[in-house]
Amino acid sequence: MILFPAIDLKNGQCVRLEQGDMARATVFNLNPAAQAQSFVAQGFEYLHVVDLDGAFAGKPVNAEAVEAMLKAIKIPVQLGGGIRDLKTVEAWLDKGITRVIIGTAAVRDPELVKAAAKKFPGRVAVGLDARDGKVAVEGWAETSQVTVLEIARRFEDAGVAAIIFTDIARDGLLKGLNLDATIALADAISIPVIASGGLASIEDVKAMLTPRAKKLAGAIAGRALYDGRLDPAAALTLIRNARAPGS
Repeated sequence: MILFPAIDLKNGQCVRLEQGDMARATVFNLNPAAQAQSFVAQGFEYLHVVDLDGAFAGKPVNAEAVEAMLKAIKIPVQLGGGIRDLKTVEAWLDKGITRVIIGTAAVRDPELVKAAAKKFPGRVAVGLDARDGKVAVEGWAETSQVTVLEIARRFEDAGVAAIIFTDIARDGLLKGLNLDATIALADAISIPVIASGGLASIEDVKAMLTPRAKKLAGAIAGRALYDGRLDPAAALTLIRNARAPGS
């Protein structure tokens, strides 16, 4: 189980949104590279980054901030937001991103995901963000008519590294992860699933480590880390102990 600290980029700054609403953004750090370094210092092993402006624009917007982070840290980074074609996938992987996350294009252009996953095995993830079980696209501004499971099943044999499942209703509100829906998805497909949206406290981390959640590959933590509700050292110690043999 990997706990990913999240850096969401808007106007080159590190922000958190509530329920994906750009008008409800809180700026947490003016310097994303410094924030990334701080997460490394806290002991995190993998960083989750979203180019929010890119998700709305349909192309990378905060490339400068992302590149500054890549220069500042050595841990792997997964990146989503505005990745809608193979050229963009390739450009980011060349720049040092470990794994790209395709969201909107996974709904609109499933062939892109399949082509990217085939060309770059293990380096393409799919971001599925759900509002009432239906997938939202274009930076969550639109809701499609397809369910998360329908989309996820399209990629069963495509070589996708992970599916990042976000419950929009909880995102940025510290209501706790929607583990029931996330586990149901993980149980229905063979692709590893990462939980996102609403992680609020150490209780969520403990819930991720229970036997019923054993198929989950990780969780993304955002606001809870920024406002001090989740102690990184305590969370990472729990996860390390759970990984230890014999536990």
